[in-house]
Amino acid sequence: MATTEACVLHAQGDLRLEETELGAPGPGEVLVRVGAGGICGSDLHYFLDGGFGTVRVRQPIILGHEVAGTVEALGQGVQGLAPGDRVALNPSHPCGACEYCQRNEPQHCLEMRFWGSAMRMPHVQGGFRKRIVTGAKQCVKVGDVSLSEAAMAEPLAVALHALNQAGDLRGRRVLVTGFGPIGGVVLLALRHAGAGDIVVTEVVDEPLALARKLGAAAAVNVAADKDALVPEEANKGRFDLAFECSGNPRALAQAIAFVRPRGTIVQVGVGGAFDVPMNAVVAKELRLVGTFRFHPEFEQAAGLIARREIDVRPLISATRPMTDALTAFRLAADRRQSMKVQLDFA
Repeated sequence: MATTEACVLHAQGDLRLEETELGAPGPGEVLVRVGAGGICGSDLHYFLDGGFGTVRVRQPIILGHEVAGTVEALGQGVQGLAPGDRVALNPSHPCGACEYCQRNEPQHCLEMRFWGSAMRMPHVQGGFRKRIVTGAKQCVKVGDVSLSEAAMAEPLAVALHALNQAGDLRGRRVLVTGFGPIGGVVLLALRHAGAGDIVVTEVVDEPLALARKLGAAAAVNVAADKDALVPEEANKGRFDLAFECSGNPRALAQAIAFVRPRGTIVQVGVGGAFDVPMNAVVAKELRLVGTFRFHPEFEQAAGLIARREIDVRPLISATRPMTDALTAFRLAADRRQSMKVQLDFA
């Protein structure tokens, strides 16, 4: 059997380049040469901590779910794709048969197989490899944009799904707490959706400079100046909406304080147990809603990137060759130096 080189995590901090088996594409499948892959927060949790919460790496796992590449070969019956097509690869594989899939809520599939995830046993292998065989339906053509841009389709899809929880955004005044890669794509998506003034908060300065360049009306270091946004509490809150992207309970508490009565807070970031000021949520009749992954938004995100209606290039702060994956992961963990770090699999 043929093989391909992959980034395999064996345990916390133990990332290796190894040859893994590569089959031929079967009916409905395609062989894709991977070109670019973005290092996500979950990849970092696996690498730095061996997992997150109760989800732990228990066997070798190929990381990566933000990938794009070029079609090399087609399995039997594949239509609409051809060798040479550049594609964003959707890492979400719902079963299509469970009760949530039948309700058209596949992001909650009971048998979900999401690339690079240790939630299931055996683990679901990811896309950080030179070649991958996948279902043709997971491939979304992206035209002539770079594969590094196309690999941003997955995080942008997360942002679009989050925006879909918030209703009409046009002209709304919005708070975004946390400006990592997801906060970045949320800002880009908000601007594309016609939001009004967008204020970004962070606890380090370097990402805030980028937020200003990308169109934030204000970008505030709330660690350096804890009282900077106190005026936003006036009259029970001055923001229409908030997207909490940090996963920090303090940021959620700030959003609850700053959003006006009957406003919406979308919790995007994932953290542990939160101590929520529920009295304020109740008294202000706030809508506090979660958001999880995506489904139709992946194809929408790939299209927006392909047409450059949303330009993700400013968020890609560094690209490192696959052979330098350890350096890339360490760089991705340094929020003062990087926003989105990608691997080049060429």
